[in-house]
Amino acid sequence: MLSFFSGIMLGLSLIIAIGAQNIWVLSQSMAGANRLALAAACIFSDVLLIILGVYAANEIKELLPAITPWLTYGGVLMLIYLAGGAAYRAYQGSSGLNAAKANAHHWKVTVTQTLMISFLNPHVYLDTVVLLGSIGALQSSPQMFAFGACIGSIIWFITLTAFSPTLKHWLSSTTKWRIFDSLIAIILLFMAYQLLNFIH
Repeated sequence: MLSFFSGIMLGLSLIIAIGAQNIWVLSQSMAGANRLALAAACIFSDVLLIILGVYAANEIKELLPAITPWLTYGGVLMLIYLAGGAAYRAYQGSSGLNAAKANAHHWKVTVTQTLMISFLNPHVYLDTVVLLGSIGALQSSPQMFAFGACIGSIIWFITLTAFSPTLKHWLSSTTKWRIFDSLIAIILLFMAYQLLNFIH
């Protein structure tokens, strides 16, 4: 169960940290786009990349055990980097959401654009495939970790799309985004500490 909850926590933290995709989903939802299609496209891309990352990394771990420490240290550095970015945004107060200029499209166009933003964003591969995959391969149960990360993705994107009208004013507040980014930084640093324990 620890692997499952670790997957949820890290999955949510990384998904939230990928700003471009979240801002796109929120802005389109608030502009009246098909929220079900948006959520389905985001969940599909995330689940696919999570499973690919965890199982590919697990195969590499089985074939080349010597690279496991390097994967671990790389994961720790990336977590610290992401935590630093979130902490810097919280300090600067540079986050926020402005959906005033968002334009809603036909659901097919929306899904296509969402998939392009998801798959053409290099951060998605670094975070979801490389980082989640390397950490998942180190878990006692990589399958449960992947399942937890997928559940985290489902929870996040359903929440974004379902509650976007309610969240519109809340997420427009720079102060509340600073609190949000601070929490993300703390969670990512905790996960970095937990990951270091795997190799000590």
